[in-house]
Amino acid sequence: MNRHPTTDDLAPPARLRPPQLIVFDWDGTLVQSTGHIVRCFEQAIAAEALPARSPRAIANIIGLGLVEACQTLFPDISAGQVSALVEAYRRVYFQRTDRLELYPGAEALLRALREAGCFLAIATGKSNRGLREALEETGLGHYFLATRTAEQTVSKPAPLMLFELFDELGVLAKDAWMVGDTDFDLLMAHNAGCQAVAITHGAHETDRLHAARPQAVITELNELLGLYHATLTDTQPTATEVSRP
Repeated sequence: MNRHPTTDDLAPPARLRPPQLIVFDWDGTLVQSTGHIVRCFEQAIAAEALPARSPRAIANIIGLGLVEACQTLFPDISAGQVSALVEAYRRVYFQRTDRLELYPGAEALLRALREAGCFLAIATGKSNRGLREALEETGLGHYFLATRTAEQTVSKPAPLMLFELFDELGVLAKDAWMVGDTDFDLLMAHNAGCQAVAITHGAHETDRLHAARPQAVITELNELLGLYHATLTDTQPTATEVSRP
C-alpha cells in the first residue's frame, strides 16, 4: 500500500532554488484567520453536542480539508455525524460579520513578486465558496494565476493540488515553492517534489514546522521577498538562520 511520507521519512532540507512559481496556503499564511476557524469549530462542535476539543487540538487540524479535519478531531464518529459537523461548521463560518485581516505586508509581497515576474497560486483546504469569497473580500484575486481547494481535488498532504497547479501553469516541481503555516503544507510540498517554506505566524507550532524539514523557515511575510531575491544571487541563509528571532 502506498503512503505519504511522514516527518520521520524526510531527508535534511536542501538549499532553495529560484522559483518560477510560488504557491501560497491561505488561512494562517496570508490571512490572520486561525482564531476565527478555532471559534467556528468550537461552536459547531457544541451545536452537534460532541465532546469539546481544545483550541490547540483544533488549530492542529487547520490546513486539512474540512471532512478530513472533522474526521481527525473525532475519529470514532459515524460518517453521518461527520457530515453534520461539516455542515454545522459551514453555517457558523459563513455567518461571519467581521472583516478578514491580512497579515502585515501580504499585499505588498504579492505585488512585488508579480512585478518580478514570479507566478503565484493558492493551494488551500478551504471550500470553493470560502476561497472565492475571501479573494473577493480582500481584493487579492488578481495576483494569482491559478488556485486549488481541497474541495476541487483532495486534502493536504496529498500532492494533487500542487500537481494540478504545475500542469496548469506549465511549471516543473523543482521550480516551485510551497509556502505555508502547517506541516500539512510542507509535507504536501515534499510529496509533490517541490520546495517547502514554512512561516511561523499561523496555526502550527514552530517545532512542528521544523520537524517537517522545510528548505527555509520565516517568521513574517516580508522576509519571503528577501529570500526570493537571495536565491537569484545565491546569498540565501540556511533554514536555521532565516528563522532566528
